[in-house]
Amino acid sequence: MSPSQEQAVHTPHRPHQRGWLLAAGLAGVILVAVLSVGWGSFAIPPATIAAMFWHRLTGLASASWPQSWETVVFDIRMPRILLAALVGGALAPSGAAYQGLFRNPLADPYLLGISAGAGLGATIAIAFDLSMYWGGLGAISLLAFAGALIATVLVYALAQVGGRTSPITLLLAGVALGAFLTSMTTFLMFYSRDAFQTVHIVGWLMGSFVLSNWTKVWLLGPVLAVGGAVMWMYAHRLNVLQLDDDQAQQLGVPVERTRLVLIIVASLVTATAVAVSGIIGFVGLIVPHAVRLIWGPDYRFVLPMSVLCGAVFMMLADGLARNVLSPTELPVGVVTAFCGAPFFLYLLRQKKSLA
Repeated sequence: MSPSQEQAVHTPHRPHQRGWLLAAGLAGVILVAVLSVGWGSFAIPPATIAAMFWHRLTGLASASWPQSWETVVFDIRMPRILLAALVGGALAPSGAAYQGLFRNPLADPYLLGISAGAGLGATIAIAFDLSMYWGGLGAISLLAFAGALIATVLVYALAQVGGRTSPITLLLAGVALGAFLTSMTTFLMFYSRDAFQTVHIVGWLMGSFVLSNWTKVWLLGPVLAVGGAVMWMYAHRLNVLQLDDDQAQQLGVPVERTRLVLIIVASLVTATAVAVSGIIGFVGLIVPHAVRLIWGPDYRFVLPMSVLCGAVFMMLADGLARNVLSPTELPVGVVTAFCGAPFFLYLLRQKKSLA
């Protein structure tokens, strides 16, 4: 089967087909969210969860469950599950945008030193025991967000040559600056000499939703909504950018402006996700690939489907992190890599069998 034929098989060309697939993906997100709310150290039946929501909304259902269950559902599990869905839904389309911008299948949301900058910011906050609050966020989240944005700005500035940037120079600048910032993070970990602080730093660097709350949900939700909408508006240009820069320019795409806008938007979305959850790897790499392998490379479909698939994947990963070694909790980044890598290799094998 030729590449064009293969694309025809896997790409849903008709808008109504894409609409049905996206609706099914949204239904999957809702189903997994409901099941995840009931999944924990003690199980809560889905019917009871539905009755709780109905009771909260209308006050009509009789509360036949312990009051403590409502506390667990609405104050502990719900914000955590929604935050996991939002983080997955933020990292996956950001990874897809980076892969399209750089025409590089190994690109991920942390490509431009975002993870290294965020890690250094969080490490500074932990190692020096900084205390500050703004907008409901503490020093770790605030410095992680600032570090991620500063790293992105530095990489873009370093990669500019003659007022232009190329994917290769951006990649190289990101790798170099990321290595430098990571070395500073490692130095601070050894400098700390406090075992508790070191464990805290390592735990943050591997990602976790232990400290989830509604403030973080309300922070990331609007950022993902606006950022995702902007990325989708540029989806057609991302399709054209799969040609080289000169051809895209000839077809009317302002390459430099498009690259700058998408880097800013994807970096803001990623930085916000990292600030509220720590560094969670592999999601932004494998989810967009999985979407493309199954449904084709059209970014007008890849981006929204990546949001939905990323949300489902992250909720399932967090559920495993919470429960597989209960009462001990695994870092969710360990679960995303452990579960995601074999699944991705399976998809690659299936793709190869179709060639």
